[in-house]
Amino acid sequence: MMAVLPQLTSVNAYDYGLIALYFGIVIWVGFYSAKKNQRTEDYFKAGGQVPWFMAGVSNWVSGFSAFMFVAAAGYTYKHGSGALILFTSAFWAYLAGAWYFGPAWRRVRITAPLEFLTKRYSPSTTYFYTVTAILPQILGIAQGLYILCIFVSAALGLDREVFHLLGFELTGLQLCMLSVGVVMILYSVVGGLWAAVLSDAVQGVIILVMSLLIFPISLTFVGNGGGLLAGIERVFSDLPREYLIPSGQPVNPAFMSAYIVSVFLGYNVAWHLVQRYNSVASERDARKMAFLCAWLSLVGPLLWVLPVMAAKLIFPDMAVLWPNLQAPEEASFVSLAMLLLPHGMIGFVVAAILSATLGQANDAFNWLAAATTKDVYVPLRRRCGFGEASDHHQLRVAQFTMLVVGVAGVAMSFVISKLGGAFDFGLKYYSMVGPAFMMPVLLGLVYRKTPWWSGIASCTAAFTLSIGLFVLDVWPEHAYPRNVFSAVIASTVVFVVSAFWYRADDPKSAKAIQLDRDLRKPVPDGPVPVGGLRDYAMLAWVSALLGAVLLCCWFLPARPPASATVNAVAGVLLFVIAGLLWRVSKPRAG
Repeated sequence: MMAVLPQLTSVNAYDYGLIALYFGIVIWVGFYSAKKNQRTEDYFKAGGQVPWFMAGVSNWVSGFSAFMFVAAAGYTYKHGSGALILFTSAFWAYLAGAWYFGPAWRRVRITAPLEFLTKRYSPSTTYFYTVTAILPQILGIAQGLYILCIFVSAALGLDREVFHLLGFELTGLQLCMLSVGVVMILYSVVGGLWAAVLSDAVQGVIILVMSLLIFPISLTFVGNGGGLLAGIERVFSDLPREYLIPSGQPVNPAFMSAYIVSVFLGYNVAWHLVQRYNSVASERDARKMAFLCAWLSLVGPLLWVLPVMAAKLIFPDMAVLWPNLQAPEEASFVSLAMLLLPHGMIGFVVAAILSATLGQANDAFNWLAAATTKDVYVPLRRRCGFGEASDHHQLRVAQFTMLVVGVAGVAMSFVISKLGGAFDFGLKYYSMVGPAFMMPVLLGLVYRKTPWWSGIASCTAAFTLSIGLFVLDVWPEHAYPRNVFSAVIASTVVFVVSAFWYRADDPKSAKAIQLDRDLRKPVPDGPVPVGGLRDYAMLAWVSALLGAVLLCCWFLPARPPASATVNAVAGVLLFVIAGLLWRVSKPRAG
């Protein structure tokens, strides 16, 4: 290992300019998308007109957020090759989506994700899920924003600064959370699901270029002049044996079993994924989308994990570089970027990590707004005697809901920052909340002959057992598998037992019976979405713009080991991507 840590490049005005350009593009995409939202169906599911490739890239990007570049990078830095087992596991989950869940969700034929609960169980189930999910979603948005901005504020050198804004004193972290939060809320409220899909596509381009560059550059640097292969050889020869052979959690049967269950649920029945499957034109497109996500989920982590393993050789003591971070190893990926990339590309990397988290937050906004509007507000308005809400009125209610949830998430991030964050607690919290909510969705999709109350009953049982074991501090050393398996077992047992009360002649079973018929009836292939082709052209222009900016950055001064040539290579890659997208955007003859 190196005795002296390399000196990192600090972010300068050029990097800030590129980050500002990215923010401007994201906001513009929001207003571009707003033109497509003529109906609530457009706002919530993009009118079923999203090309499968865009939907797949969007879903892949929104699935990992800053977690992959921050928390997953930290895990890889500490534990080594076992990270490959964990972070490529989505590949198998998406294959299940291609085989069953993608086509099934397309056959459900819904506008808002939680509409499935009304069809399968009852309106009461939808109300239950919507009300109980609001606080966890706000906390999830807040925690994601907080984790992201710890990283971004440190990378931009804002973590030690204090700012005064409109009479308020804000730390650099708080100013970062406020700025990113405002952008996140603005483009989400204005653009709906179209904004999520199109901005995710922009983010996918950024992340692809960054990943294709950081992989060879980092390993070549480790090779000490011997090239890429020498770098790979050094990684396998100089790192400890226990670092190269999976150990700990990835080979622990209890942990891995629980992790696989969580991944399977998260990548097949999470509400944001339901939206993506219903945003494409046919179930054939849904299947293609799942296959694309599967391969991206396999190749992507390989491009991110191996460079972070190389960072173990380059930065043997991350705490010296990042003394203000509670988990300095989580800055390993950005440290590579700030060492090996020139100005321009550094801003590009920060923008990429920002972009991933923004996409995930937009998904949370969208499905929660859809559920609140379609499945709670509209039925309650009808029951209270106010008549039917117009489509335009529903659209405004959804936008207002997104605004409220977004503001609450930003405000909660300020509270979390005061409390110190507790990221490890957040992971355990997800293991307690996620399976309990998702198991009744999975069970109800696969088997339809249970009574209307079985969804609420199985969800309540899952929460009761998992929270009970947590309060009693049972198996604290195995908290993660305890939370996951308690929710899975409790919900499954109650769901199975409830089937004994199912009656086909009960009027409340009519919707479930109709759902069963729908799931057996394929969705016919529709025409190729012409609007989607125009969106490929839009993305081509954005890629070309970013490529031109990076080519201009070729002339910026750079110091070793960062080379200004990297900006030129990135610019050329973006122009190649732009050309491919432009070609795809042209309608095929005949």
